[in-house]
Amino acid sequence: YGEDPYLTGRMAVQFIKGLQGDNPKYLKVVATAKHFAVHSGPEPLRHSFDAHVDDADLRESYLPQFEAAVREGGAFSVMCAYNRVNGDPACASPRLLGEILRGAWGFPGYVVSDCGAVGDIYQGHKVAATREEAAARAVKAGTDLECGSEYAALVPAVRQQLITEAEIDTSLRRLLTARFRLGMFDPPERVPYAQIPYSVNDSPEHRALALETARKSIVLLKNENGMLPLRKGLKTIAVIGPNADNLDVLLGNYNGDPTEPVTPLEGIRRKAGPRTQVLYAQASDLAENMPTPETVPSSALFTSDGPDRKNGLQAEYFNTANFNGRAYQAPGKPAGEIPANSQPLFTRIDPQIAFRWWDGAPRADMNDDNFGVRWTGYLAPTVTGKYQLGAIGMNAYEISLDGKPLVSADSIHESNYRYEDVELQAGKLYPIRVEFHEMVNDADMRLVWAPPGRKLADAAMEAAQKADAVVLCLGLSPRLEGEEQKVPVPGFEGGDRIDLGLPPAQEALLRKIAVLDKPLVLVLLNGSALAVEWARDHFPAIVEAWYPGEAGGTAIADVLFGDYNPAGRLPVTFYKSADQLPPFEDYDMKGRTYRYFQGEPLYPFGFGLSYTRFTYRLLTVPKTASAKREIRVQVEVQNAGKLAGEEVVQLYLKRRGERGTVPIRSLEGFERIALRPGEKKFVEFTLTPRQLAPPGVVEIAVGGKQPGYRGAADASTTQVLTADLTITP
Repeated sequence: YGEDPYLTGRMAVQFIKGLQGDNPKYLKVVATAKHFAVHSGPEPLRHSFDAHVDDADLRESYLPQFEAAVREGGAFSVMCAYNRVNGDPACASPRLLGEILRGAWGFPGYVVSDCGAVGDIYQGHKVAATREEAAARAVKAGTDLECGSEYAALVPAVRQQLITEAEIDTSLRRLLTARFRLGMFDPPERVPYAQIPYSVNDSPEHRALALETARKSIVLLKNENGMLPLRKGLKTIAVIGPNADNLDVLLGNYNGDPTEPVTPLEGIRRKAGPRTQVLYAQASDLAENMPTPETVPSSALFTSDGPDRKNGLQAEYFNTANFNGRAYQAPGKPAGEIPANSQPLFTRIDPQIAFRWWDGAPRADMNDDNFGVRWTGYLAPTVTGKYQLGAIGMNAYEISLDGKPLVSADSIHESNYRYEDVELQAGKLYPIRVEFHEMVNDADMRLVWAPPGRKLADAAMEAAQKADAVVLCLGLSPRLEGEEQKVPVPGFEGGDRIDLGLPPAQEALLRKIAVLDKPLVLVLLNGSALAVEWARDHFPAIVEAWYPGEAGGTAIADVLFGDYNPAGRLPVTFYKSADQLPPFEDYDMKGRTYRYFQGEPLYPFGFGLSYTRFTYRLLTVPKTASAKREIRVQVEVQNAGKLAGEEVVQLYLKRRGERGTVPIRSLEGFERIALRPGEKKFVEFTLTPRQLAPPGVVEIAVGGKQPGYRGAADASTTQVLTADLTITP
């Protein structure tokens, strides 16, 4: 959502209203705002970390978006965070959950813990001595529902007089109220949202919305000499890079599975048409120690080593995760041998291991949250050399090769990618066993490898040299950044990023391509800011596409070829390097985000270019205003260019003459408008007493960007107008 509390709050309110619906009696779903509060990292320390913040930062930066979500959006649930806040675990904080959330904001809904957070109260934070004490503290503080198993200790906690039944009843009332409002106890015909068919989800209207969302989120960062849009009818285009044809970077994480995802490569192929040759090269791995895997093909798998062998692996499907009727022992403990009295529910030959069951199961008569699969057979390499062999899977899996353990993984949060380097001989049959265990949430499993001898860079340069234009797709991936991950890559730690640059393999590729004398476009796909200063100085065009969703490739192609005029703005500051930022463990806002950062960014918050040009005039601001009354600010915006386009009009406040922890400036209003060439429109903002307080002199700046930057990144032609306003008591 970005680094700004006002912007995050505005998006949260709309998102929550869309999720929960507008029926006066029933909720469509319960929206849960997370993670409350002061939650960001470091990821590896999340279960024991204590985030220290002063009241000013808490009030001005860490809480406003949650307050908007609760008081304006009406979110009926809030999820408390893993970490401590000023000494108290977030899920056992009387101040956060009692004084602020329920007291000051009047929150009527329920609080749910992050998964395992109540266990952290005594195991990680060690502020409670026992499981019973941790459960009691959480409920008494206001955590009504637990994701985990610690609340099984509430009955003994009552017996130990750590909590009363009346205190537990308070949580039960909140939880049952939510279930009543969801219509769970009413006949379905009375509940309007129960009439919505499942087919609505993957409907033409929703696909169109996915495309609109992707288009509107794209940010044009650089367009030197009008390099973009590309001319249609180019003879040859090279689409290069590890993110060019990568489904992972469309979806981020915690995602559903679209039926027709479009990668950048596919989007450009469709847009370019049959007369344009589109050359593709992966060009490099995503990062060091992070090869781009391929599903092991059926041609390399055999059911046995005998003459009657078939392609594929022998699969045994069990109706329990551990194959034997007992609970799966996680994490890191293999399932072991099947007892003699355990039998699979059914067997078959699977040509490959490439399954995405999501929230289902392999067969209708299986428990979708408690099943296991064992595949056995032989792996036959196609060439001799060093392979990266492993799997991508969720929940848990173990692989053994040639009778020895190879890799294992266990996580309910995301698909684990684990691999090992192994020397294999072509034509030799290696016994392989893969065991998969599904206990909760979604389920997917792929057996993958990266074969040796791939000359990725050579193929990329060959394609680039042949082409009339090059589109280079680089960036990050949810395999690199995400929740509580093991990432064996320099610059990444536990899902966090400790370096803001591109992975070195991608940076090297970028510099090789940059020397070519032809139209060059860099497309970035990532979930957080990138320090791409060298690219900014050497590439003529840069497009930031984020993780754009199922229609991402179509939206990118629309922007590249001019069928959509980009108007997105950066919701985060792009720094030049991590050296510009305070330590990760420091939660003081000083020196971070556009509101407190004193240095020169690579690209500032609110920045974004267009294929057209906008002018501003007639900024109307009263000279004085009472801090007790709202005011209106008006400005005229005109499309002064030759193309239709959208402009994001932004309003910032800056307090004159104040120092200390006061923000440099703060976003307090924005509106996205569409204008035809030559068209004008008046845009009006209303500022509330809360936004204007306290009394004093403020500068009001209105324009298509944040004021105050004069660096190379600020090459946009959009204007910013300013006026002073004196706020009286």
